[in-house]
Amino acid sequence: MADAHSVVPASVLRNLSDKLYEKRKNAALEVEGIVKQLAALGDHEKISAVISLLTTEYTYSPQANHRKGGLIGLAAATVGLTSEASQHLEQIVPPVLNSFSDQDSRVRYYACEALYNIAKVKGDWLAYEIKIFLSLAFLNDGGLDLPFSAVQVVRGDFIIFFNQIFDALCKLSADSAANVQSAAHLLDRLVKDIVTESDQFSIEEFIPLLRERMNVLNPYVRQFLVGWITVLDSVPDIDMLGFLPDFLDGLFNMLSDSSHEIRQQADSALSEFLQEIKNSPSVDYGRMAEILVQRAASPDEFTRLTAMTWINEFVKLGGDQLVPYYADILGAILPCMSDKEEKIRGFARETNEELRSVKGEPEEAFNVGAILSIARRQLDSEWEATRIEALHWISTLLDRHRSEVLCFLNCIFDTLLKALADSSDEVVLLVLDIHACIAQDPQHFSQLVVFLVQNFRIDHSLLERRGALIIRRLCDLLDAERVYRELSSILEGEADLEFACIMVQALNLILLTSSELSEIRKLLKQSLANAAGKDLFVALYASWSHSPMAIISLCLLAQMYLHASAVIQSLVEEDINVKFLVQLDKLIRLLETPIFAHLRLQLLEPGRYVWLLKALYGLLMLLPQQSAAFKILQTRLKTVPTYSFNGDQLKHALSGNPYSHHGASQITEDGNKNLNNENVQNDINFTSWLEQFEQIQRQHRLLAKSQAQSRNNSLLKVYELLVTYVGNLLIM
Repeated sequence: MADAHSVVPASVLRNLSDKLYEKRKNAALEVEGIVKQLAALGDHEKISAVISLLTTEYTYSPQANHRKGGLIGLAAATVGLTSEASQHLEQIVPPVLNSFSDQDSRVRYYACEALYNIAKVKGDWLAYEIKIFLSLAFLNDGGLDLPFSAVQVVRGDFIIFFNQIFDALCKLSADSAANVQSAAHLLDRLVKDIVTESDQFSIEEFIPLLRERMNVLNPYVRQFLVGWITVLDSVPDIDMLGFLPDFLDGLFNMLSDSSHEIRQQADSALSEFLQEIKNSPSVDYGRMAEILVQRAASPDEFTRLTAMTWINEFVKLGGDQLVPYYADILGAILPCMSDKEEKIRGFARETNEELRSVKGEPEEAFNVGAILSIARRQLDSEWEATRIEALHWISTLLDRHRSEVLCFLNCIFDTLLKALADSSDEVVLLVLDIHACIAQDPQHFSQLVVFLVQNFRIDHSLLERRGALIIRRLCDLLDAERVYRELSSILEGEADLEFACIMVQALNLILLTSSELSEIRKLLKQSLANAAGKDLFVALYASWSHSPMAIISLCLLAQMYLHASAVIQSLVEEDINVKFLVQLDKLIRLLETPIFAHLRLQLLEPGRYVWLLKALYGLLMLLPQQSAAFKILQTRLKTVPTYSFNGDQLKHALSGNPYSHHGASQITEDGNKNLNNENVQNDINFTSWLEQFEQIQRQHRLLAKSQAQSRNNSLLKVYELLVTYVGNLLIM
């Protein structure tokens, strides 16, 4: 330190910390001259001492004017060193960088000036003149007349401080003082020139620095960062595209900035990178795909649109690289297919078709399970278009990778069943298509029907709203007889008797009205003459016995009129309730439809179809006389001709219980006197069937009584509590 004081006059040191800029500038000129002389003598030890003096006693001084003088002095010393400045830069630059965070804005400003001048110092003997660093009228101290001439950039050596300088400039770009910002911008432009011309700049070391700052929200910092990305990307020798995954997310984040200028700059940079990707033979699509997937879910519309544009191009260009990411990409596409913006929906649809056209194989990293998981989650989407496309994907995977999909069946089956309650008919139909495809295997068929019944049991409203659609569609896609046999088998042992009755009534109505079940109706109509029809009748009988009206309907359809009459006569007082009458009303109206045209035509031969006539009169007697159904049936029965009655037949029909005087094997149904009983009826035990029906109905009556008793007990408890409460009020 003593050497420095002996070299630099006290007056120079005093003026270097003066409050007047002119005195500090003149002192700096003196320092420049002194250092220049020392450099000519090669006395670098004294030069180092002078720099140390300027650093410790000035730039690190608690006095602001000292710090200002120290900064201008360091710049002057660097200029004095000219071509030899490089060996002292490690001593000169750090204190200047430290001053960038000074609490005094004027000091920060002078730090920018100092570093600018240091960066412009002579690097070789080809000197040229430069203009004043800053001559802005608004600056204090009368402006900054740069007193240094014959300067040139020290590029190679200065570049080693780039990361620290970049960090400082990043902070100063958002400085609260306008003059500091302006100075930082000028310095920034110079540093960019140095970097773009340098062959020593390390992009590998710079990228982590950039990545750390990409999610900063300050608009000035964002402009600063985009500016650097754009500049570096323009340099042919710097491969910014290779590092794009490191800062891509930050650029996308800027697309939603409140500043229109920043959004434009970010969009311009992204557009340029996308064009480079299209022209590049080697791109890391995978890492960027992960970023794009996240950004496709952005609440900002412009960000979503840009992300979908990129994803669309990636799917076209990425090829095998993107196969492991198809599930994630699909997860981004499906929600966008319901986006409110048409452009986004368009890109999503186009990309979705591109994905679907890929014939990936599981062994080639095509993860069927992951894609199924994505599709399953999207079935809970509030948007119909998204749910529909998710189902299309499940269907596509079933077609192409059936065995793999069935391995994950337990993961998606419950969700597919819940989708049957969807508000959209199109969604429900697609779900049923998938269920039918799965149910091609016997074990899956049984599982489907069991789960379906279980869902109906849990949610009765599902049965009311969607039951007919679901059953009809399954009967259309699968074998209708197979579906009804399986349902009947399950309901036969159903513990919830009330549900069993509701379910059977629904199935019976579908059986009687749906076009999809026309073949079953034809088969049942031949039950007395066809072994297959009789077998189906028997298969349905036990479960249909849960509902008196269902079993009567089944008997009428199967032309087992004697048994229908027997069932009607077996009914007791408890069976004739409101629910029964509602079902009976439906049946009477159905008797007037084309489905029962054969039955109405048989009434032309009442002598041959005595049991049919008695069954219909039995139903008539159960109806209230003032009801519309009574009038409909009564009108129909009035048209029955009387000329073909056989007295013995009529007497037998009116004799009471049709099974009371004859063994079951001897009883024949209406119109079958000429049938070979040995071939068809020798194993039909009508009496046993009737007993089975009566037994099931007794169970229903016991349940009804139990429920009524439970309700009465509940009402009694409420009454007792009310009495107690009123009594307490009276006492008070």
